[in-house]
Amino acid sequence: MKIWTHASFSAALLLFWSGVSPAADGPVKFTAQRLTVDANEGIDIADVDKDGLPDIISGRNWFKAPEYIPHPLRSIEDWNGYVVSNGDFAYDVNKDGWMDVISGSFLQTEICWYENPKEEGLRLGQLWKRHVLVDSQLSQNEGNLFVDLDGDDQPEFLVDSWNKTNPLCAWKLGVETRTETFKPAPNAKKEETREVQAPVLTRWTLGERANGHGMAVGDISGDGKMDILVGQGWYEQPAADADKAEWTYHADWMDWHAAVPCLIRDLNGDGQNDIIWAKGHDYGIFWWEITGRDEKGSLQWTEHEIDRSFSQAHALHFADVDGDGQDELITGKRVRAHNGGDPGGSEPAVVYYYDWDAKAQKFVRHDIDTSGKVGIGLQIRTADLNGDGLVDIALAGKSGTHVLINLGK
Repeated sequence: MKIWTHASFSAALLLFWSGVSPAADGPVKFTAQRLTVDANEGIDIADVDKDGLPDIISGRNWFKAPEYIPHPLRSIEDWNGYVVSNGDFAYDVNKDGWMDVISGSFLQTEICWYENPKEEGLRLGQLWKRHVLVDSQLSQNEGNLFVDLDGDDQPEFLVDSWNKTNPLCAWKLGVETRTETFKPAPNAKKEETREVQAPVLTRWTLGERANGHGMAVGDISGDGKMDILVGQGWYEQPAADADKAEWTYHADWMDWHAAVPCLIRDLNGDGQNDIIWAKGHDYGIFWWEITGRDEKGSLQWTEHEIDRSFSQAHALHFADVDGDGQDELITGKRVRAHNGGDPGGSEPAVVYYYDWDAKAQKFVRHDIDTSGKVGIGLQIRTADLNGDGLVDIALAGKSGTHVLINLGK
């Protein structure tokens, strides 16, 4: 699947109850660099200015590598302790060879793209022009994924809603012909019209029946096709015409209230993908060992606890941070989710990675940052940021926007 990217006593007590195998001195070390402080929680990594270096895109700014100097990108309003944006996705929307940004919002119904002003505009610090891809008419949006669902090598924009009765929709990128007015010369008195090809998103309704907090994309049915898990169950992709037929809905759980994203992967090597998930606004990270399906097609599983020592692991991510050829699970505490009103909401921020021990069939935890100064937001991004061959981490949340540079073992 391709995804476009306190006291020591209290801590010891939490670890005792968590079921995790802690590693106080993990084999890989990281150092944190704070880029800015605001409430923005979306982030991506892309070469914005075509200099061959990976820049950071995060909310109002993009940060030019290698020093990560902030440059303006867009204006975003604040709202009730949040920034009115729920994710950043770098993508060349208009196919001009320059990386743009797609973004949605919690309550606003428009999905927009922001056009890279290219070399001169970037040099001058111009704001990126905002374009509406679609007015979805759907609000209460928890988060988004940008993933190729149907195998055509074109990603779809997938929206998860905390409103469990919202339909589940994917949005397909395309173009439409529009008529626009323009001045043929700067001093022209009369405007003319012309036809242009404008990027748009077209609605693809996968199911009218259920959505809900939490989302994962992957093959859970075993047919090689991408299925979608949401807060109120999961949708099974049909054998053909996936973008035309309604997907089969399975109400195998209710009120999951899970992370966005959760992850799907075969952990134990039995040929059946498993589900790695976390409670987005409570304590607990788990994996479900999928053991089969019953006569009605409902999933059967055994639940295994990964960690219960901190709350609000609102996003999960896989990447090989220790260079052993196997991906590690990366997550952490979303800082002030629900403005501190969640269980454990006032506890210090943490970021961890977890090795999968195939022999013991469990995850082993290692520290990335436990200073209390770095947490996660809605997205976790990884890439080799400094060219040393090691995988680094980029995070944005209410503790600030950070890069965590991998120092190796």
